[in-house]
Amino acid sequence: MKYPIGIQNFNQIIEEDYIYVDKTDIIYSLVKEGKIYFLSRPRRFGKSLLVSTLKNYFLGRKELFKNLKIESLEKDWCEYPVFHVDFNGSDFTQHGELEQRIKGYVTYWEKEYNIERISDYVGERFINVLRTIYERTGKRSVVLIDEYDKPILDVLDYNTELEDRHRNILKAFYSVFKAADEYLQFVLLTGVTKFSQVSVFSGFNQPKDISMDTRYEALCGITQEELENYFRKPIEEMASVYGCNYEDMLIHLKKQYDGYHFSDRLTDIYNPFSLLNALDRKRIEDYWFRTGTPSYLVRLLSHFNENINELTGKYYTQEEFIDYKADVEMPLPMIYQSGYLTVKGYEMFGNRFLLDFPNNEVKNGFLTMIATSYLQPKERMTGWIFDVLDAMRAGKAEKLAPLFTSFLSSIPYSMRRKDDEREKERYFHYTFYLIMRLISVYTVYTEKQQSEGRVDCIVETPGYVYIFEFKLDGNADEALAQIEEKGYAREYISDKRKVFKVGASFSSEIGTISDWKTI
Repeated sequence: MKYPIGIQNFNQIIEEDYIYVDKTDIIYSLVKEGKIYFLSRPRRFGKSLLVSTLKNYFLGRKELFKNLKIESLEKDWCEYPVFHVDFNGSDFTQHGELEQRIKGYVTYWEKEYNIERISDYVGERFINVLRTIYERTGKRSVVLIDEYDKPILDVLDYNTELEDRHRNILKAFYSVFKAADEYLQFVLLTGVTKFSQVSVFSGFNQPKDISMDTRYEALCGITQEELENYFRKPIEEMASVYGCNYEDMLIHLKKQYDGYHFSDRLTDIYNPFSLLNALDRKRIEDYWFRTGTPSYLVRLLSHFNENINELTGKYYTQEEFIDYKADVEMPLPMIYQSGYLTVKGYEMFGNRFLLDFPNNEVKNGFLTMIATSYLQPKERMTGWIFDVLDAMRAGKAEKLAPLFTSFLSSIPYSMRRKDDEREKERYFHYTFYLIMRLISVYTVYTEKQQSEGRVDCIVETPGYVYIFEFKLDGNADEALAQIEEKGYAREYISDKRKVFKVGASFSSEIGTISDWKTI
């Protein structure tokens, strides 16, 4: 089986016999039921392949769709003029790059169709191209724009002047679709984000946003049914490598790569990039996250005053995480639309959505990124993490106190300075939460709810269980007393592993641990 990893051209996938998960029945519905669309999906989720498939469909290349679902649905294969704009591959932090990219497209189209240049304004020139083709042939045109928002995302919170300039340029370019509406057969814009409050779309007929439309939720990505129908053999081979059965391998893949939901119907969608890489290499690893975190998201989060654990596991209205004004005040929609959070539940009567991490790959990768950015340079943390893991694995609880003390002491004072008492406590809880995420190779529970209270942290290794309770500006005895009084270790009475109870106190004055005891 050949996996189309990194291949975004539909014709190449078909002609060179790569595996293709057939979405053409959904594509058929898309082109027959509307005209102007917008689709938001995370990076590497198949948006470019969708655009390429539509391009080949509208070019009337019937032979490429043989034995696919659309073959029996489409009776009249027609060829249309197709204009494909792809904003991938350019560095829009460079002044003038966007203008040159758009002018380059329009100039190429004028030459291709032998159309005279009538103006210095690219919008007017593009309208003239669409109008002239329609007058000559009687055919309306198809416009496909891939990653429409990249020129804005490249400079978001990086260059305000260039951001505003790009927004105005795109707004003027997309206004073409209103003026040229009678010459258009179909329009699709794809991207990561939906800029609705300061819109680049306001100059033309609003596209139909299908990002959370139940009919098109599986348009990109791979569903559970598709996984089992198309990939049973490689999953069985992967199970053999891991020494488990087919059903267990499905569970492992689901935990690592499934969990995306793009409508209130909550159909499970797998990340296609990570899933295909895992099946190809027969290894469960963090493929999607290794391709990098978008720089715009890192920049936005550097301004963010909320703790990431306070955003997850909560219900939000659709307006709070979809309609987006691109600034540093509201990073939640950007985190969601970039694929780091997804819908995990739906409250119909309140029309609210529960947001959380989609799967283990994203949760571990994203929190590790936040932790390394928030706490220390990554290269200094690696050795410390392994020291903590080694100590916990060996049951050497006495080594943890100096490790945590030195680590916390290294955090810059400006990051831990808080004037409000509540903010001091919140800071230390969040700091410890991030630290625990870094060592999540073990089972880690933070603020775990039990019958008589909420435990600050429990870490389970194959041979040992560590129960942590922390106090701010208190003492270790108080923390240990709470563990005993609340019976936090009770659930491990019959557990054969040794249980360590750890009481510790953070000092807001010195910014590290002032008291630590283990029993």
